[in-house]
Amino acid sequence: MKFAVIVFPGSNCDIDCYKAVEETIGQSVDYVWHTATDLSAYDAILVPGGFSYGDYLRCGAIARFAPVMAEVVKAAEAGKYVLGICNGFQILTEAGLLPGALLRNRDLKFLCHPSPLEVVNASTPFTNQYRQGEVISIPIAHGEGNYYCDDETLARLQQNNQIVFRYANGGNPNGSVHDIAGICSERGNVVGMMPHPERAVSQLLGSEDGKRMFTSILNAWREQHDAAVNS
Repeated sequence: MKFAVIVFPGSNCDIDCYKAVEETIGQSVDYVWHTATDLSAYDAILVPGGFSYGDYLRCGAIARFAPVMAEVVKAAEAGKYVLGICNGFQILTEAGLLPGALLRNRDLKFLCHPSPLEVVNASTPFTNQYRQGEVISIPIAHGEGNYYCDDETLARLQQNNQIVFRYANGGNPNGSVHDIAGICSERGNVVGMMPHPERAVSQLLGSEDGKRMFTSILNAWREQHDAAVNS
């Protein structure tokens, strides 16, 4: 399996994502610059956190127009796995790959601490190694992580089982509607989340609960690959 880690000017979690793939599941991974115009060689695309283009205008608003994003959209439409983390989540909403928007945190402060998350949907390619309803610990680090959508969109997310993670135990840190911490596309192959699983792949970092996101992606790809080979 081959992973791409997209790098924008201002990305600062690209190395964490690269190392999480390399050291957690031992798969091929490349940094891909924002000017790239071909992602056809990759099976999964990680859009990392940071401050793409300095968060000017609003988070992800400029990155959404980078040349590589046309290829990310194409990959998503082809059914490849796309994971947007923190600023990456913001970019995916700006690009229209996921519904809703990320607003300033409720208390207008940057937050950086471990956060308990409930696994709401354990049947996506990114969560198949978790248990439904399991509570895991994944760190957050954001100033604009307040997920918002209108009532109609929220109802659709609930109906389609597109809410993947929810802040647990009354620990909503940022005011997100319905305690939402992560969602997926209708097909389930695109996920955006504010917490950072790539920062939770070792007990040395305080938690290894994020490791199973990467093993889940590999597991899903292997099943898909084996099915294609045997068909």
